[in-house]
Amino acid sequence: MFDAVPGALLAAPLPVHPPVCEEEGERLLSVRYMLRAEPSPGLLPRLLQPLAKRDLTPERFRAAREGEVLRVEILVTLPEGMVHLVAGNLRSVVGVARIEVEHGRVMREA
Repeated sequence: MFDAVPGALLAAPLPVHPPVCEEEGERLLSVRYMLRAEPSPGLLPRLLQPLAKRDLTPERFRAAREGEVLRVEILVTLPEGMVHLVAGNLRSVVGVARIEVEHGRVMREA
C-alpha cells in the first residue's frame, strides 16, 4: 500500500549524477518510515516532532489503527545524513514498538 510520489522513486536505479543538498553537499533521499506503536492520544504529534525540528514536511503521513496496534507511515525527502538521526528520534518516542526504514535516491526531474 504505497503510492507513487511525484519526483521521488524508491529502489530506483542509480542516477548518473545523484542530486545533492546544496547546503550540506549531501544526496537527497526519499525515505519511508513504517512504525508499529501502541495507540495513544499524543502519539501522532510526537512522531512529527523529529521532522518539525529539522524544518522538514512529510510528503505523506498515514496512520491506521488495527486492533491494539497503530500503524504509521511517514514519507519524507531529506539529506542522507539525517535518515538515521530521524529514525533514532522516532524509535525513542514512547509507545513505538517497531520501526522499519526504506529509502531510495531522489531523481531530478527533467
